[in-house]
Amino acid sequence: MQIRERSSIIFPRKLPVFPLSGALLLPGGRLPLNIFEKRYLNLVLDALAQGRMFGMIQPNPDTSDLEKDITSDQELYKIGCLGKIVYFEEADDGRFLIALKGLSRFSMVREEDNIKGYRVLEVNYDQFPDDVLMDSELILDRSSIFDILPKYLDSQGLKLRIDAIEALSDLDLILTLSMICPFNTREKQALLESKSFSDRADMLLALLQMGVFGNSETDEVFQ
Repeated sequence: MQIRERSSIIFPRKLPVFPLSGALLLPGGRLPLNIFEKRYLNLVLDALAQGRMFGMIQPNPDTSDLEKDITSDQELYKIGCLGKIVYFEEADDGRFLIALKGLSRFSMVREEDNIKGYRVLEVNYDQFPDDVLMDSELILDRSSIFDILPKYLDSQGLKLRIDAIEALSDLDLILTLSMICPFNTREKQALLESKSFSDRADMLLALLQMGVFGNSETDEVFQ
């Protein structure tokens, strides 16, 4: 297996991936997953034996027929996120309950042959050299986010403890809201592909506003 090393973290060049619409993993974030399909049970077992890493990536709804089988037919977005298994539990019914910690975004070079039913990509990380670093220049308008957040949660029928969210650091706030809010596939991908944490914070605020006021308020963000 070809590998690269950056900041003492080894990143695989050939990466098994779990294509899943609406599931967003960001560098520094933590994504819980309930694994039950045979092909992804195979993926997790193989990942545990080889560095505990695999990638999360979304099928592209602009180019994919969502009726197709994601094992081989659906076209994927070109950008995903490498994750490392940091929690693993096998349930009595054979499911795997895992938590994946985001390490770095990757870009797809090409797709390899399927292995045991799951997809494998050749990837590189050259576009994202700062993903393993904390962004010390994060600019976040917390007051605007907490002004719109209760309205957004109400519009989506969601209940979250605002006081617990307010206790989060700026970075964890952006990671948490980006990953748990029910944005659509394209919106999740836009958050993933944001150039910096500050850009992602701006995108998150725009998406929260769109959820409350509709597209007319923030269409310019996606132009």
